[in-house]
Amino acid sequence: MELLQTTRDTDRQVKVRETTETLRLAAERFAPRLVMATGFGMEGCVLTDLIGRNKLPVDIFTLDTGLFFEETYTLWKTLERRYNLTIRAVRPELTVGEQAERFGDALWERDPDRCCEMRKVQPLRAALAGADAWITALRRDQTPDRANASMLEHDQKFGLVKINPLVEWTAQDVRDYVREHDVPFNPLHEQGYPSIGCAPCTSPVQAGEGPRAGRWRGKGKTECGIHNRSSQIVLLPVLQPTGS
Repeated sequence: MELLQTTRDTDRQVKVRETTETLRLAAERFAPRLVMATGFGMEGCVLTDLIGRNKLPVDIFTLDTGLFFEETYTLWKTLERRYNLTIRAVRPELTVGEQAERFGDALWERDPDRCCEMRKVQPLRAALAGADAWITALRRDQTPDRANASMLEHDQKFGLVKINPLVEWTAQDVRDYVREHDVPFNPLHEQGYPSIGCAPCTSPVQAGEGPRAGRWRGKGKTECGIHNRSSQIVLLPVLQPTGS
């Protein structure tokens, strides 16, 4: 058991070094037109920690749908204070109330794809319009749709480079890093919510279910439409130190 733990710790240390170097090279190559979108999942908190502690010039934003859990809004402010940075809000054209007036109450229950398109996909498209590359917190083991994700891709949907620094990390890697570095995270993760999105569309996961089973439960949907795997093309390595 001790040998297994030592091996796991060594593997994680290697991943942390590689991820930090990926972020550093991405900043060197793409800043100031480099952004990171976070939904304040535990993976996003890890990346915020690495960016913050290394003082990397990455523009971090969140797609504030107006429907976050209160715990998520609290975490947002906690991360800003901890790392002395700003996580800017990117919001939909319509407030939740305006959307209800135009499309009826609780659109997320009747047409979740349309709701996600208006409150997440369209705002993200606008946020990425001036960027050359964006950083995500995707991991291969999160869903079958993400199983073939690569560290570096061309995102055809949004027309820019997509960088997935945590793609080879496991859920255990993430939890271990958060514990070792005292990274703030959403307390809902300890209450049966491995994946946290908008409050009306997120429920606790039961034993034996996948980590995203609580997202849009009963709707036959586990993705909001942002990470469309059919639109990704793997790039040749371009994150090289300047002058190499």
